[in-house]
Amino acid sequence: MKRKILAVVTSVWVIFGLALVCRVGFALREQKQIPRQALKTVPFLYEPGNIAFSIVTGHGFASPFHTPTGPTAWEAPIYPLMIAGFFRVFGIYTIGAFAAAVVCNILFSSAVCVPIFFAARRVAGPAVGAGAAWLWAVFPNGVIIPFTWVWDTSLSALLGATILWATMELGARGRSAGLGGWEAYGLLWGFTLMVNPSFLLVMVCLFVWLIWGSLRERASRAKAHNQELGIKSELKLRPSSKPLLAGPVLAAGVAILSCVPWTVRNWVELKSFVPLRSNLGLELWLGNNEGFKDQWPGWLHPIDNTTERKRYAEVGEIAYMREKRSEAIEFIKTHPAWEVKWFFRRAITVWAGSGTWLRDFRDATRPLVRVALVTNVLATIGTIAGLLILFWRRNEWAVLVAVFVLVYPLPYYLTRPLLRYRHPVDSMVMLLCALAIAGLVRGLHAKENDAAAEVLLR
Repeated sequence: MKRKILAVVTSVWVIFGLALVCRVGFALREQKQIPRQALKTVPFLYEPGNIAFSIVTGHGFASPFHTPTGPTAWEAPIYPLMIAGFFRVFGIYTIGAFAAAVVCNILFSSAVCVPIFFAARRVAGPAVGAGAAWLWAVFPNGVIIPFTWVWDTSLSALLGATILWATMELGARGRSAGLGGWEAYGLLWGFTLMVNPSFLLVMVCLFVWLIWGSLRERASRAKAHNQELGIKSELKLRPSSKPLLAGPVLAAGVAILSCVPWTVRNWVELKSFVPLRSNLGLELWLGNNEGFKDQWPGWLHPIDNTTERKRYAEVGEIAYMREKRSEAIEFIKTHPAWEVKWFFRRAITVWAGSGTWLRDFRDATRPLVRVALVTNVLATIGTIAGLLILFWRRNEWAVLVAVFVLVYPLPYYLTRPLLRYRHPVDSMVMLLCALAIAGLVRGLHAKENDAAAEVLLR
């Protein structure tokens, strides 16, 4: 009986089912409290929905603010094209289109349980694998975001977890992965960058990690080969590293080539070199200007600010972004103390869910908001503890997992922080929390055993 219960509890498909139920239940509950007319339009009145509207109405990948402003590279192409597909099938600004977007987001979010289950199992065993998946299934961020944001956030979370798992598999297999596996890995990265270019820094770090692993494998093979032959140190053989490096180099090449059509399109349409996305200048300015007080000044964003939107339309996207980048850099240069202070405040906001946590917790009108704020603080503590455990044990995957949670959020410490920006790596946060919980349980059991032994000795 215990085995059957354990098999159910540790089944990734059971956990996936729970995640699905949680997200569907939340969506059904929320949609009853929101007027249907609002559900038809409001979720689509952000950049992805506006670009999708432009596509469906025959104006191409353009106009991120619902007013004709010409071609754009504000967003990477995949998700706006997906929304455009929903518009074509179910109609523009319809309940059907909204339902399709939410259903896809829910499926993406629920599916994260699968790769994070197997990735966490490789890191620390079946118990931690199941624990990480269970935590993801009930994590408030994961339950809330698929319904709240018609954006690429949930898809990015699935891609992030899948990349972690795929990287571990390739790192473990090394040469035996075959070039086909590396090609698939490169395609996965290319697709991911076309969904969420914010993964670029992570991609660079992961390829460095893979290349370093290949070089270590080469050194290990050379050492074993030399020991087998009994050759003296001054005559050691050094087998070529080219075959071992072929896989990572091939994958990187495929990933880059996957992005080339989009880059070429941007060059043709925008008359500028925009490899992935164009809006960095504005993002930098929104987090570094006189209007930034205790939270990012959303009223300055062109989607809400008529003056900024007019300026964007007058000078064009590229010139506007250059202006904002110059203004932001000048502000940073002239306010160094401010910048240091807000670098850490923005980091706190990303991880705690708010830069004014106590005030927001006190003023929250819904219990769910308070639950989300508390669980994000607890998740942050678990992340720190999990990282410490990984490095203390010298786990072979410590650096790989750390890259996601330490590198991915870095741009948001410099620009503007929103909790959903961290969501693509929240599954790694759950992995580390599961590891921390397992360590805590193991420590408590060890204390109990020590106490029992002491009693027996008496």
